[in-house]
Amino acid sequence: MKNERQNRILAIIAEENIETQEQLLARLAEQGIHSTQATISRDIKQLHLIKEPVGPGVYKYAPSGTHTRLNIAEKLRTIFRESVNSIDYAQNIVVLKTMPGLASAACSAMDNMDIGYMVGTLAGDDTVFLVMRDTESAMSFCEEIRAML
Repeated sequence: MKNERQNRILAIIAEENIETQEQLLARLAEQGIHSTQATISRDIKQLHLIKEPVGPGVYKYAPSGTHTRLNIAEKLRTIFRESVNSIDYAQNIVVLKTMPGLASAACSAMDNMDIGYMVGTLAGDDTVFLVMRDTESAMSFCEEIRAML
C-alpha cells in the first residue's frame, strides 16, 4: 500500500503542479487512495520531495535531484548493517551473503527500491543473487554497499 501510494504521489506531481498537501490528498482520493495528512507528510519526507518555484510566489512539489540515491542509501544501510556478511560480483551478477534466514528480507527490500540498473533478484536462505544490467552497474553497486558496511 505504501509503495503504491508513494508511486502515485510521484506520478501526480509529475503530471500537474501540486502546491499543498491538501491538493495531494484530494488527487489521491480521486484515484481511490485514501490517506491522512500525517501519512502524506511522512511520504513527502521519505520521497525527499522539495517545493520548487513555477512562477512568482507559486511553488510545486518535485522530486529532489538526490531522491533515488538517498532512498536507496537509507533503506540499504538498515538492512545491510543487520544482515549482510559479504558482497561480491561476477560480471553483471551480484552475490550477497547474509546471516541465515535473512536473504529473503534483504531481497524483498531491494525489490521495493527504485534501483533502475537492477533487473531482478533471487533469494535463498543466506544468499541473494542480483542481476544487474551490466558489469559496471554490478561493480558500482558493490562499491556502494561496501562503503555502507
